Amino acid sequence: MYNTIKINTGDGGWGGPLTVTPTDKCHTVLSVTGGGIHPVAQKIADLSGGVAVDGWKTTLPDDEIMVAVVDCGGTARCGVYPKKGIFTVNLMPVGQSGPLAMYITPEIYVSAVKEKDIVVLGEAGTVATEAPKAAPVDKGPKTKEQAKEEIKAANEGKSQGIVVKIGKVVGEVVSKFFQAGRDTIEMVIKNILPFMAFTSTLLGIISASGLGNVIANTIAPLCGSLPGMLVICFVCSLPFLSPILGPGAVIAQVVGTLLGAQFATGAIPAQYALPALFAIDGQVGADFVPVGLSLGEAEPETIELGVPAVLFSRIVTGPLAVLIAFVFSIGLY
Repeated sequence: MYNTIKINTGDGGWGGPLTVTPTDKCHTVLSVTGGGIHPVAQKIADLSGGVAVDGWKTTLPDDEIMVAVVDCGGTARCGVYPKKGIFTVNLMPVGQSGPLAMYITPEIYVSAVKEKDIVVLGEAGTVATEAPKAAPVDKGPKTKEQAKEEIKAANEGKSQGIVVKIGKVVGEVVSKFFQAGRDTIEMVIKNILPFMAFTSTLLGIISASGLGNVIANTIAPLCGSLPGMLVICFVCSLPFLSPILGPGAVIAQVVGTLLGAQFATGAIPAQYALPALFAIDGQVGADFVPVGLSLGEAEPETIELGVPAVLFSRIVTGPLAVLIAFVFSIGLY
């Protein structure tokens, strides 16, 4: 027996609340949270009568996924499932962020969700309730295709002058550049500027608290030698750690900021800057592997085998990238 549930916005979150009703076909909760089934995903399944599955081990057709649970810090995952029209629950307090922010709407997305934010509304039986589309558009009395057909019919038999043709081409080019400029400004405001503010605040806290000296004394010796950087990269690339360290690239941002300050003060030789970049980035993108395969419309068997294959390959390709960067940095500074 299925139950209709309500998923409320958590403290500091955005979007929602979501009212979700499972059906015989669509009753699966997909947990894409760095491996394993997250307690929030399990509670959604328990209260609704659905089934929770680990997105790192298997995948399903989109029309069988009732809710996708992610822990995205504001990059791609938080927008992938809303784009597909799937209810999305983000464990992080993230709003409309990332390159797919246009698809993140309150009707289909909710963030900062904890177990206490999930409640049962009542018995649902097998009544179907479809997820709303991510970006509903009011098409008006006529669709764009119908309007084009009417204009084409009205102009049939008429020849266009060279001036008209040039004007149309110029208009299309200007329109595309104008839209690209709007998208760029929106991305800068929503993503780049907040990150710059975060970095500035972090540097201020580190400088004022003396934390930088403590971290310098522990990280600098490792980043000051090739074996130390290989150790850092190997640890970050471990399959059971990389999906946890990857979300939002927070670890790489923090460590990168700290190391940048150490390079600036001369505590770490400048020639190690390039290999150090690859050393601390061994885990970046590891949390996106199952989502990326899903976007590529990979078969379930491909995802089941591909996710561990990519994660284990990082143990080899990560240190190898550090070695290559080290070779190319010789004589660079």
